[in-house]
Amino acid sequence: MHTRRTPRSASTPAPRRAGSGGAHRKARGGARTAVGLLATAALLVSACSSGSPTTSAASAAAEPAALAALPKPVPAALTSYYAQKPAWRGCGVPGFECATVKAPLDYARPAAGDVRLAVARKKATGERLGSLLVNPGGPGGSAIGYMESYAGIGYPAEVRARYDMVAVDPRGVARSEPVECLDGPDMDAYTQTDITPDDGKEADGLVAAYRTFAEGCGADAPGLLRHVSTVEAARDMDIVRAALGDKKLNYVGASYGTFLGATYAGLFPDRAGRLVLDGAMDPSLPARRLNLEQTAGFDTAFRSFARDCVRQTDCPLGGAGTSPERVGKNLKAFFEELDDRPIPTGDPDGRRLTESLATTGVIAAMYDEGAWPQLREALTSAMKEDDGAGLLVLSDGYYERDADGAYSNLMFANAAVNCLDLPPSFDTPDQVRRALPDFEKASPVFGEGLAWASLNCAYWPVHATGEPRRIEAKGAAPIVVVGTTRDPATPYRWAQALAGQLSSARLLTYEGDGHTAYGRGSACIDRAINAYLLRGTPPQDGKRCS
Repeated sequence: MHTRRTPRSASTPAPRRAGSGGAHRKARGGARTAVGLLATAALLVSACSSGSPTTSAASAAAEPAALAALPKPVPAALTSYYAQKPAWRGCGVPGFECATVKAPLDYARPAAGDVRLAVARKKATGERLGSLLVNPGGPGGSAIGYMESYAGIGYPAEVRARYDMVAVDPRGVARSEPVECLDGPDMDAYTQTDITPDDGKEADGLVAAYRTFAEGCGADAPGLLRHVSTVEAARDMDIVRAALGDKKLNYVGASYGTFLGATYAGLFPDRAGRLVLDGAMDPSLPARRLNLEQTAGFDTAFRSFARDCVRQTDCPLGGAGTSPERVGKNLKAFFEELDDRPIPTGDPDGRRLTESLATTGVIAAMYDEGAWPQLREALTSAMKEDDGAGLLVLSDGYYERDADGAYSNLMFANAAVNCLDLPPSFDTPDQVRRALPDFEKASPVFGEGLAWASLNCAYWPVHATGEPRRIEAKGAAPIVVVGTTRDPATPYRWAQALAGQLSSARLLTYEGDGHTAYGRGSACIDRAINAYLLRGTPPQDGKRCS
């Protein structure tokens, strides 16, 4: 699923499952939720539109059970973890301190070994209310990188004055024993894999790419790979909360971070403090439904882009009055041309712009309407000048590939978490083929590629340990759930669904474009969330902002 803050899988030809993250413009490159077309197919639906049809049997099943809260007393076997006192040290970034906190690798067998979690903080400058943990989504986005580059310096001054800003990279992510799968050249090959196979041979090639990716992850961390679930990451956050000396957890999570935060509230409702879940995911949906709905979400965002594009003088997809449907057909035709003939990019490693890279570049720009001018320019260069450099830049930003050809572990962690959290959307290529009409109806432009991207978890080296669950968090203090009406990665209906499940939720709606809402320019949204964080006053349920 593609939910980077900037939904939940990690690869190439398939968007990440939702979760990814908040939509703060400055953080956009740090934690997308679901766009890596190959590696993130498992949850790629997190940004879908509402009401998408599905023929999945799982979607017609009975309502899933609720996540059960853990016993309030700390188990004796975990006492030493909860009693930790972090040894803070400099991070190399002025104003920030870092530490390491241990958690059990396997909560069912705490004596079996530890996971070392990287934690960073920036201390409050005024009268302290406590700690405020932040998570930008992904899964796989670095919370520490996000805090150092945005939250710790860009959150409202009054919030930073009253809270120690804290980030912990979840297990398997960034600085917390990161999962690694492929080296740079192999990832380059993986991200260029054809995601719209035209025949059996090309489908076999896509399956081979998924197998290679999965085998690389399994070879790197066979033990850890079984223990990077969202439930385990949420339990880790409770250990971090105790290590910080806080009685309750205060938290802002974006995209996939909403799933992580809601899971925490479900497990520890009595310890849930002021929780903001921005760009919410629906934890009750199976993977195929998530992916299908996210596909529709990207279509909703693309149609909004299309309407804006044709009003501009530099739109290469159509002139004034061109319908979104025609704009989509024009873009799809361009993708098909690239499938037959990739174009030059000027890349020093010789990469050409393939259909898969171009699709990822376009999807990446759907997360933030501020990127639309850049997308128009990149499409113009590619379509009219045979220069794919601009779209490659957008794709590389999404995959977090640097100029030296190295990738962050975002895509690796994205797949590792997604494929453990839910059983796969599809088990075989034939299942994908049968589902193609539903996905293409959800998005004529992106549906085919996102359907095939949803096959990635079928070849994962460990079986899923999670399943769809409603999260009620009975007894928790008020929780603010934020949804954006035209969010590409986490469809608005997901926010409605999560707010309907959480017993104490207050739904806050942003009527607009882009992924997530806090810190993206709406004074109404920011005032409501700031009042909640600073004074504990949640917005009225159903409040709407623009």
